[in-house]
Amino acid sequence: MVATLSETLQSDEQLAAEAAREGSDGPAFSELVSRFRQRVWRVCYRIMGHHDDAADATQDVLVRMFLHRDRFAGRSRYSTWVHGIAVRTCLSLRRGRGRRQRRVTVVPELDLNSAGQTFGSSSTRAEASGQIDLDTMLAALDDEDRALVVMKYAEDHSYSELSEIFGISESACKMRVSRAISRMRERHHS
Repeated sequence: MVATLSETLQSDEQLAAEAAREGSDGPAFSELVSRFRQRVWRVCYRIMGHHDDAADATQDVLVRMFLHRDRFAGRSRYSTWVHGIAVRTCLSLRRGRGRRQRRVTVVPELDLNSAGQTFGSSSTRAEASGQIDLDTMLAALDDEDRALVVMKYAEDHSYSELSEIFGISESACKMRVSRAISRMRERHHS
């Protein structure tokens, strides 16, 4: 179904409220899927690290978005709520399947000297500045810490949003991200 002009001009949060009132897979929910399918896939791919697993996870997330569409309370951005579903879905799937061998780079290089705040795009520049492939560093982390780092630095969520996504306090998020960066530094220097 083609979205009407009024649907495309609505905010995500307005569409979510309308989708919650729809009896089925109506135009508001269809527009949300159109807006979020690629973002959800990107998050799932970065956490899962494998194309087929990311595709499965994305489908699960879209189904959960539909089934729980009346649970979005509007206390945060709709994108934060959706990313929370994506993270929980991916972590659950990874626990169920174990880790697949990762053969792809899922996010750009990370400069450990700036605590992961700057991404580089050139591997030559990365090598010259002490950056290494984030994929390699993330292998030092457990799944949840890995997801925290991905959501913080690849998806650029605030600590407040991370707190909502992971269901832990902002200070706990800061501490865990800091410890994860420290573990990645140790791995890089060992």
